[in-house]
Amino acid sequence: MNTLSIIIVNWNTRDILLDCLESIAAHPPLRPYDIWVVDNASSDGSVAAVRARHPHVQLIENAANRGFAAANNQAIHACRGDYLLLLNSDTIVCEGALERLALFLDAHPRAGIAGAYLLNADGTLQPSWAAFPSLWSELLGRNIRARAPYPTVDGDEAYAVDWVGGAALLIRRTTVEQIGDLDEGYFMYSEETDWCFRARQAGWDVCYVPDAPIIHLGGQSSKKASIRMKAELYRSKLRFYAKHYGRFQAYALSIALRIAFYGKAVIERIKGRVDSYRDLRILMQALSVSKVL
Repeated sequence: MNTLSIIIVNWNTRDILLDCLESIAAHPPLRPYDIWVVDNASSDGSVAAVRARHPHVQLIENAANRGFAAANNQAIHACRGDYLLLLNSDTIVCEGALERLALFLDAHPRAGIAGAYLLNADGTLQPSWAAFPSLWSELLGRNIRARAPYPTVDGDEAYAVDWVGGAALLIRRTTVEQIGDLDEGYFMYSEETDWCFRARQAGWDVCYVPDAPIIHLGGQSSKKASIRMKAELYRSKLRFYAKHYGRFQAYALSIALRIAFYGKAVIERIKGRVDSYRDLRILMQALSVSKVL
């Protein structure tokens, strides 16, 4: 039986991290598994709380915030699971979700990555799949939710997609061994899109599995440093473009975004909204292609 390692990266989300761990304990997979929490230098007592309430959890304590990709890679190298589940600290695992994700990979050897069915806190759908980004989708500011029915061995519902979100992403260790770790050049955002892109290039299927529900509260760490995280979002987008589509498309995206932000900044300055104007200037400064590779 393929074993499962659950990896959770944490930065100052103690209470919801504990809720996440409680949900795993309440709805564990029906196979051998372990849990790894990588703490990125939290100052809210997260590490002590995990030690006290979940002593079985393997803890990796970082002296600084190393970012999402680097922290996940630390646990990937330390754990031994055949399957690796990247799980956000702001998630609540629903009954049967973890085992259904793992069973999907068990039954479909061409599938290298499987994404969960994410729900908002109110139970509504949180779309967690999309086509790979294009210049037009970025300019429109929205993901294209493209998917196609996946031929499952048991007739259950599943979809072939370009990429799935990293809030609850299951990947085979053999896939990681072929395509490599998460790219640590991404501090946060787009690293899962990059991983799925490389998996697809290597011939693996990437799938979205609707019968594996997980609640995702969303953005709990990034809310604590919102402007910095928005800047990281755009840096990551440029890195993805430069890496996979070439510098010309990355420069085109950078110029288009700079124009859009400049226009918004002028409007905010005219209206006297100093904070909004400052934030837009910060985002414009993040749009340097030369700094993302």
